[in-house]
Amino acid sequence: MEVCIFSLYSMILLPGIAVSVHQVKSFLNHTAYLSCYFPNSQKTDIKDLRVFWQKGTDEVVHEVYYGQEKLDNLSPKYINRTKMDMDKWTLQLLNAGIVDEGQYTCIIQHRDKGSPKVIHTSECLLHIIANYSQPEIEWLHMEELKPNAYLNLSCSSSGGYPEPRQMTWLISHGNTTRRLMHHMDVSQDAVTKLYNVSSKLNITVPRNILTNISCLLHLGEQLGSLVSVPLGIEIQGEEMEQVKINFFGPLIAVIILITLLLGFVILKKNRNSLSTNQSVSLAV
Repeated sequence: MEVCIFSLYSMILLPGIAVSVHQVKSFLNHTAYLSCYFPNSQKTDIKDLRVFWQKGTDEVVHEVYYGQEKLDNLSPKYINRTKMDMDKWTLQLLNAGIVDEGQYTCIIQHRDKGSPKVIHTSECLLHIIANYSQPEIEWLHMEELKPNAYLNLSCSSSGGYPEPRQMTWLISHGNTTRRLMHHMDVSQDAVTKLYNVSSKLNITVPRNILTNISCLLHLGEQLGSLVSVPLGIEIQGEEMEQVKINFFGPLIAVIILITLLLGFVILKKNRNSLSTNQSVSLAV
C-alpha cells in the first residue's frame, strides 16, 4: 500500500503536469466539497479512468477504480465518510472535523494501452471554520462607580476555530472612537480543538459624557469580525458636583438670611404690639 501511494504521489511531480492549489473552507461538522477541477474535454469514459484522492503523502481518502468504488486501500478514518460525484468531479467529505484540515490531492489516471497514465492532478487546501460566540463584556468588580476610580472589564468569546488574530477594545465619546489593543488570552480545548479567547480592560472611569465601550474580535481577512453589545457608562464628575455646590450654596445662604430677617421683623413687630397693649391697660 505504501509503495502504491508513493508511486502515485511521485507522478504528480512529473514534468508537464500542472498542479494548482485551491483554497476550500467548510464549517465544522458539515460536508466539505473538494473538486478535482477536471474539465474532461475529451469526454473520456469513467470506466477508462482511475480517480484517486489522498491527503498529504500517506493517507488514501477515496478511490474510483475504472468506474467502481474501491475501499481496499482507504485510510480507516475515511471509510463511509466520502462520496464521489463523477458528474462534477467533486469529492464530498462528510462530517468534516478539525483533524481533516490539510492538503488533498486529486490524481486522475487514464488507461492507455493497458498502462495507467496520469492526465490530471489538482490540490485542495481544506480549512475548517467554527463560529465563535458573540463577544460578551463582563464587569470584574461590583463596587459603585465613582469619578477617578478604575473600571475593570473583561471581554470573552468561545467555541471557535481557527485561532483569531486579535481582540480590540473600542471606546467611543460622541463622534470620537479610540482603539485599544490589549493582550488576548487564548486557550484550546484538548478534545474539541476549539478556541476560547478573552481580553481585559482597565481604564479610568469616564466622566461628564456618555461613553460606549465595545470589544471587537478579529477572525481574519476573509472571516471578518464579531463585535459585542456596547456597554454605556455616564458618570457625573467632581467638576459637575463642585458647580452644583457653588451654585446652590450662595442661593441657600440668601434664603436663610431672608428668613432670619423676616423672623426678626415679625418678632419685633409682635413686641411693639405687646408694649402698646400694656400701656393702654395701665392708662385705664
